[in-house]
Amino acid sequence: KEAEEAYDRIIGLDLSETAVDGSLHKSPCGGEGTGKNPTDRAKLGWKWSILTDKVGIPIGWAIDGANRNDVKMFAPTLDAAGEAGLLADIETLHLDRGYDSDGIRQSCKDHELDDVVIARKAKRRKKKAPALAAKSHTLGLRWPVERTNSWLSNFGQLRRNTDR
Repeated sequence: KEAEEAYDRIIGLDLSETAVDGSLHKSPCGGEGTGKNPTDRAKLGWKWSILTDKVGIPIGWAIDGANRNDVKMFAPTLDAAGEAGLLADIETLHLDRGYDSDGIRQSCKDHELDDVVIARKAKRRKKKAPALAAKSHTLGLRWPVERTNSWLSNFGQLRRNTDR
């Protein structure tokens, strides 16, 4: 918290564009708060959900077992930013397709976030699209949170989580 306050005082947090994303991580030693990872043969792991500012500085996060859905971690992540007094300053919040639900929209209203950009889930088509017409999905303004997740994943202590 002190580091975040110092950064805000010296450089300044840019809360005009923020993004939330979750990330799964292994926890070979198990421990409190871990759960079975649904994408890694039910090995123990944990998940974090992180809210970053425009340049990728973490301003709110929540940690839970790997078997927890991103949608369930969304409100605690926003609450963490609210506890730091930063939630009211957020102008636009960017979310990926996994957050495209009525519950998330309601949670945004509950936290008084008006300008929310959610990547829409692709609608199912009856006909197959030609191979040449494949669309690429861009990250938009979510790339800072993706970069922060990647950067944090490369810290050995966070990656291995050997604490019990």
